[in-house]
Amino acid sequence: MVKKYSVLLSLYMEEKPCYLKQSINSMINQTIKPDEIVIVKDGPLTTELEIVLDRYISRYPNLFKIVISKENIGLGKALNLGLDSCKNELVARMDTDDISKPERCEKQLELFNSNTNLSLVGTNVDEFFDNPERVISTRKVPSKQSDIYNFSKRRSAFNHPTVMYKKSIVFQFNGYSDLRRNQDVDLFGRMLYGGCVAQNIDESLLLFRSNDSLTKRRKSWENSKSYMNVIKKFWKIGYASFWDYCIVVIGQLAIALFPIKVQKIIYKKFLRK
Repeated sequence: MVKKYSVLLSLYMEEKPCYLKQSINSMINQTIKPDEIVIVKDGPLTTELEIVLDRYISRYPNLFKIVISKENIGLGKALNLGLDSCKNELVARMDTDDISKPERCEKQLELFNSNTNLSLVGTNVDEFFDNPERVISTRKVPSKQSDIYNFSKRRSAFNHPTVMYKKSIVFQFNGYSDLRRNQDVDLFGRMLYGGCVAQNIDESLLLFRSNDSLTKRRKSWENSKSYMNVIKKFWKIGYASFWDYCIVVIGQLAIALFPIKVQKIIYKKFLRK
């Protein structure tokens, strides 16, 4: 049974040190512990964040690998940089403000060991606002290959910070694209269309921080335009249909134009459990 895996995070200067601690601790305390934790410094960090990293490196000198980008290059490029430095084939993605449940990686490893054809495994997420003990909603994603394949033509079929994937397969599809938004939607769509086998565990194995900052990012025109361009790309290569693209355009325009209060209602009523 393969038990060795790397954890990959990208850290930006605007992250809160307390969130970073919660994120790192959740990975250190996995029931099957990671072989290494790779953290990409995406540009200069605050003194507070540097102090947090220094403390973990001092306490776990053989666990952490820090990859430095002197300038802020964006999530996609930063993840490619970090992925290239991961020593293991299996890599667990993680965001610096979320919290993985202790058994997350063990359950993903079990799937990879039971099916060697798998390239990508994700999970559902429980969303919270400030207190991780107070779950406000759940984002469920399809679990079966066929459902994932069709779902991805319009919406993200994976919760990005939950995924564990094979490093060699990700690079076989040229890694993350140089996009400021929706890098994961683009990468995983290309992988699915290229024949990769994927699965989602029908269980929430990560606590996802869903706050006002996330809502504002979703509402931004930059995000909506990026999402539409990704699905347009899927249509052009023959993955999604023109109708899929039209549905996404209508949805993204609605998100960009509707007030935040209306957006929250839509997410709660139609896009969450």
